Amino acid sequence: MTDLVTTTEATLDERIEAALPSMSPAEQKMASFFRSQKESVLLNSAAEIAEKAGTSDATVVRTARSLGFDGLLSLREAILADLTGGGPEGRLKRTLEDLGGDPEGALGHVMKAHRESLDVMASAEFSDAFKRVVDLMFSARRRFIFGIGPSGSVAEYAALQFNRLGLPTTALSDSGIGLADQLLGLGEGDVILMIAYAPVYREVTVVLDHAEACAAPVALIGDSLVPFVRKRVAEILPVPRGRADHLSLHAATIVLIEAMIVALAAKDRDAALASLAKFGALRGAVDKLWLKRGVKK
Repeated sequence: MTDLVTTTEATLDERIEAALPSMSPAEQKMASFFRSQKESVLLNSAAEIAEKAGTSDATVVRTARSLGFDGLLSLREAILADLTGGGPEGRLKRTLEDLGGDPEGALGHVMKAHRESLDVMASAEFSDAFKRVVDLMFSARRRFIFGIGPSGSVAEYAALQFNRLGLPTTALSDSGIGLADQLLGLGEGDVILMIAYAPVYREVTVVLDHAEACAAPVALIGDSLVPFVRKRVAEILPVPRGRADHLSLHAATIVLIEAMIVALAAKDRDAALASLAKFGALRGAVDKLWLKRGVKK
């Protein structure tokens, strides 16, 4: 193993380039897979990676160690750093570069990314997980929807819609110490719907720790976080936000939330309709008061 391979500043591609000459043919094949199929390595288990690469679990782990990693988890962390390097600015730059100097191609580019994300939700496996999450959400005493940044806006939208159905729901959308206030009400019998993507930032860790302490199950919406929290969540809906190294796109997540709204309403049609009738009456009362004020000319 060369010095470059063990240097923490080296990118994954640099590690592979330096280590290839000293690797066995099987490891060389696996390392090339790591380099060309980074998202597959990030999102799949060792067994799934081995199946895709046509090799064994042992070769997957052995190759990761030959590249200077402790195991598959640290390899995934390096891949994530490669894919998200440069933060939002870097991801937008790569997205724009993919347009090939054709701004008018943006619509087709984004639509293609959304179609790929929606295709993930079309599988029978995803449909089964969706049904389980809906059952979990419906039977809970209260629902908490976690999301930070743009995902926080989606969490707030979901909470608003679930509340309109008569299902008490709180958005966990504050970052930093503000999250503590929102978590105070969490208790046994509640459930958390977590909209989150890698890396495992501090708010995710705090929410997962508190959920475990309260015996509140967590259902995860997101794909890239799965390898890091798989054992800590009850259900997974692996919705991608487009390509990991490109601008994050949220339309597929919103489609999933809106499917969940309809599915939850269908669980108790009468209760959902009664709650919306009550909401409509309250909104009508507000509208009447507003109309009485009028606009004086």
